[in-house]
Amino acid sequence: MPELPEVETVARGLTDTILGQTIAEVSNRAPSATVFISPALKAGSLHEVLRGRDVRSIRRRGKNILINMSGGVTLWVHLKMTGHMFWLPRTSPIGKHDLVVFDFVSSRSAPDGWHLRFNDYRRFGRLRVYRTAELAEHPTLSRLGPEPLEVTREEFVRLCRSCRRMIKPALLDQTFIAGLGNIYADEALYYSRLHPRRLTDGISARKLGELHGHIQHILRRAIDLMGTSVDSYSGVDGQTGRFQAYLKAYSCEGEPCQRCSRLIVREKIGSRSAHYCPCCQRKPM
Repeated sequence: MPELPEVETVARGLTDTILGQTIAEVSNRAPSATVFISPALKAGSLHEVLRGRDVRSIRRRGKNILINMSGGVTLWVHLKMTGHMFWLPRTSPIGKHDLVVFDFVSSRSAPDGWHLRFNDYRRFGRLRVYRTAELAEHPTLSRLGPEPLEVTREEFVRLCRSCRRMIKPALLDQTFIAGLGNIYADEALYYSRLHPRRLTDGISARKLGELHGHIQHILRRAIDLMGTSVDSYSGVDGQTGRFQAYLKAYSCEGEPCQRCSRLIVREKIGSRSAHYCPCCQRKPM
């Protein structure tokens, strides 16, 4: 699933292409589970509710993209496992996985020859439209934890000390901290020399501070490199990320640790896999 750097890259790509544009038409071939329109909007289709609206702002919250439009309406995008937002020439053939197509009123910055497509071959992604005022109270968004690039070191230490749970599952919990997933949690724990089973309230404040610093550094580096492409992820322009060339733990099972040469192992913790060095990241007693 795309994590914070990948979703941030997509949000920035959308800002570069559709911000300020007016939706002219929406073609929807998605299954009913993919698209949801709030009953408060009293609209029967994406085309009906979005046509004629201007794109006012685009932001990321955790792994969610919120596209705010004129008239107090927000298009909420979650890419899930294999969702993409592609800015493509209209002459490019529509593929069977291009589920929703957004056309815009032709202008100098939105030429008539280009449009936006929501593509998802596994069809797990979601497009939801709400009144913007509704979203502040939506449980999925309101329960999200702090943003890892905004939380201070002191706040992060207090957050970890406020509960007793294994550090890797905690970092994956979007209500604990929003935006991290397997890739960047594994990398941050590797750099911090922390075993993924270490308990949050048993890690020293100094070590938690190190982890906070590594999380922020890794995320910023990954954003600069347009994310990690280890499956199907690519940006709005179709370009893949480049951070995968710098992974030290995630997807490196069976490869030598770059610090001590012990082989990286993969272990299932809860329902998710964790990759770590058994020497540098010693298991708690």
